[in-house]
Amino acid sequence: METQNKRILLVEDDPNFGTVLKDYLTMNDYSVTHAKNGMEGFEKFKKDDFDLCILDVMMPYKDGFTLAREIREKNQDIPIIFLTAKAMKEDVLKGYKVGADDYLNKPFDSEVLLMKIKAIIQRKGTDSVTDSKQFEFRVGSFHLNSKLRFLTFKTESPIKLSPKENDLLRLLCLHKNDLMPRELALTKIWRDDNYFTSRSMDVYIAKLRKYLGKDDDVEIINIHGEGFRLVVKSEVDQ
Repeated sequence: METQNKRILLVEDDPNFGTVLKDYLTMNDYSVTHAKNGMEGFEKFKKDDFDLCILDVMMPYKDGFTLAREIREKNQDIPIIFLTAKAMKEDVLKGYKVGADDYLNKPFDSEVLLMKIKAIIQRKGTDSVTDSKQFEFRVGSFHLNSKLRFLTFKTESPIKLSPKENDLLRLLCLHKNDLMPRELALTKIWRDDNYFTSRSMDVYIAKLRKYLGKDDDVEIINIHGEGFRLVVKSEVDQ
């Protein structure tokens, strides 16, 4: 997912560290607004639209937890990453309770922060796709009614899909001719991303390939290390 034009609110009271971090993120194509304390951070948040917030926990006037609560009252969905010099378990739990998406202890590897930002923004972007209310899809010569779990080929009698087959095919349809990230399907359908759920998903992909094999125009392609792509060749060739 493109990082260009993604707007980040950085609230960090250490001027040197804040400037270095802002410059680093800017070099990586993010648009960064830097606030020096929690009060200033909330004022800037109210005046602009951001894609993600990075908040230092320990700040004068208003700490990161308080600021996060105020941000959450205005926007339930914006991702929040906390930065802290303390590795106290209680602080980490408190951070997640007020709505943190992730947590980094200082000092941290700036590349790790960059990967976390990319992953969170990508996940939030795909959430809007998967939260779609669409339940009927045309895939080549197939029709999927995901509400009834019916997959119909031309005029043949419909196949009743299992719940996981249905959820997986619907997710593929929502990303038709585009990448469906592997981890997205695992977290949305299996609620966990590990070796066993990953192998389980591969079994269901094989089942869907068997169903869709009746139409030479339709194919599920494995994008190694990334996910799957439901391709309808006639639409791609147009």
